[in-house]
Amino acid sequence: MTQSFFQTFILLILVTDPFGNVPLFVAALKEVPVQRRARIVVRECAIAFLLLLVFMFFGQHFLAALHLSPVALRIGGAVILLIIAIRMIFPHPDGVLGRNEGGEPFIVPLAIPALAGPSALATVLLFSSGSLTETMVHVAALAAVGVVWLAVFLSAERLQQKLGPQVMTAFERLMGLILTAMSVEMLLGGIREFVKTL
Repeated sequence: MTQSFFQTFILLILVTDPFGNVPLFVAALKEVPVQRRARIVVRECAIAFLLLLVFMFFGQHFLAALHLSPVALRIGGAVILLIIAIRMIFPHPDGVLGRNEGGEPFIVPLAIPALAGPSALATVLLFSSGSLTETMVHVAALAAVGVVWLAVFLSAERLQQKLGPQVMTAFERLMGLILTAMSVEMLLGGIREFVKTL
């Protein structure tokens, strides 16, 4: 159970990439009054957490409604994770998640897609196929990840100033490399499951 919690925690940290999203949060909150920034961070993290929680509990119903198999979702999720990981390793001019519009952020782009993006949603949908005990472990891991989000983003400006852009970039690329390996493993697992059904 502890191993499952740790694996889920690490995977969700990699998928939501809070440290890699620090520059995005700093840029998005740049024009917002200082006294409102903490409130916005808490709100956006709460929205992302609730959305991922809903997908975790109702993922199977979502799959059934769309007539999707867990194997197809696993392979599709792995492909999305791989694309995100590649964009983390080889930076795109628009960033990992695309362009960011100005103004006070609400849901987009901080809650969605920065935290609860396609890869994170696909990942928690995979967690919904387990037993009740496993689901509770996944919920606990998601809650722990939410605490990490708050800790990182509430201190985002100080973190970026202390570590500097080069360290943040190096850290994001390292996380991208780890996520690449995890996405390939997920893809191979999905292919193995598909071969068994033939």
